[in-house]
Amino acid sequence: MTQTNFQALGLAAALQSALADMDFTTPTPIQAQAIPAVMKGRDVLGIAQTGTGKTAAFSLPILDALLNKGGKSKPSAPRVLILAPTRELAVQIAENIKGFTAGTPIRHMTVFGGVSIRPQIDTARRGVDIVVATPGRLLDLIDQKALSLSAVEHLVLDEADRMLDMGFIRDINRIMKLVPEKRQSLLFSATMPQNIASLAAKILKDPVRVEVTPEVVTVEKIDQSFFLVPQKAKKHWLIKNLPGFDKTVIFTRTKHGANRLSEDLDKAGIAALAIHGNKSQGARQKALGQFHAGELKVLVATDIVARGIHVDDITHVVNFDLPEEPESYVHRIGRTARAGKSGMAVTLCDPSERAKLRQVEKLTGMRFDVQTSEFSDASAFADEPRESRGPRQPRGGRPGAGKPQRSEGGQRHQPRGAKPGERRGAPGGGAPAGGGGRNGDERAARPNGQRQRRPRSGGGGGSRSATA
Repeated sequence: MTQTNFQALGLAAALQSALADMDFTTPTPIQAQAIPAVMKGRDVLGIAQTGTGKTAAFSLPILDALLNKGGKSKPSAPRVLILAPTRELAVQIAENIKGFTAGTPIRHMTVFGGVSIRPQIDTARRGVDIVVATPGRLLDLIDQKALSLSAVEHLVLDEADRMLDMGFIRDINRIMKLVPEKRQSLLFSATMPQNIASLAAKILKDPVRVEVTPEVVTVEKIDQSFFLVPQKAKKHWLIKNLPGFDKTVIFTRTKHGANRLSEDLDKAGIAALAIHGNKSQGARQKALGQFHAGELKVLVATDIVARGIHVDDITHVVNFDLPEEPESYVHRIGRTARAGKSGMAVTLCDPSERAKLRQVEKLTGMRFDVQTSEFSDASAFADEPRESRGPRQPRGGRPGAGKPQRSEGGQRHQPRGAKPGERRGAPGGGAPAGGGGRNGDERAARPNGQRQRRPRSGGGGGSRSATA
């Protein structure tokens, strides 16, 4: 189904006015498909990546339903529940809802860990129509009798694959038992592995399936470069080349690595801030705010917060470490070349990362030429046949080098060059600041939690479309 403008969708006049004020005129493909189905009261299964306009696709028709029905929610009993995997995504969704509801009586709140729970309890007890929440903190409010889900009429799970990746399956199952059986349910996911298909079958009733072009196609819009750089020399490569870049996001594999790299860049005179799950909410929002405003040109991030980085004018993405899962590579580089703009992705490859590079090639269907640099040996990638796709075997060496560690996303990996007796996760380990227990949205998976990492994300939508 194709719509030429939002007016043709038949949304409430107040929403039409808000969209005009925001200069949104043309629906993105996911919006054109999902909005009519949601307005008819159907459950929806949406397959779409970040940046395709999912927030408007589910929030606009739900807001339309609230405005047409009228009335207001009772204290502690919201009518709409939107679940998101991270604080950043929850904040982004809430900001867009704030724009869409300007001039209307609809009230909303954002619920996430890492900050004091008291203001959230007070707001919830006064009554709101919409709650945008991360699962852990939502259950904390429910346990403290500040929220009840008994009046929920519309339920949304956004980036459901990411929520399962982060170990939220038990929380989601508990939440599903607390919402009414009679409701409208919408589930959006970037990928559709078996665990997501099973979850969708449980919570959706006769859903309409809407799907947009997979993200892998979008990587063709990005200028991708690969350089052979030994791990110990990667920071020196950055120190030499970053001054020629503009607004840059650098992805590392671990939180400790992000902290250390941002400190090394600062010492070299390149202002940089790290953002990851152990940072407090205030620190994360401050870093993103400075990055948005252009006051900071280099942000060092981990994959676990990558979906919260939505800045249209990111010019460069640098893979300081190749990710554990090849899908994360596609998602990372999708942070640039958004909203129709061009972008560049640079990957620094240590010789030990050859197998990961081959996996990225297999996923994208592309063959990459790895360029040498003044820090590398031209023959370093020549000793492995292109057909070799197996994972890299752990190598022996210094004491402790074979000891597995758990990366931020919960996966085990072999630390390269670990020192004897080095404590796992230090520095930079521990629970998110201020987010003890369920207060932090980015916890490790529970012992029996299902974990299947297949995140993807999309590039930018068309210009002047509601890519919220």
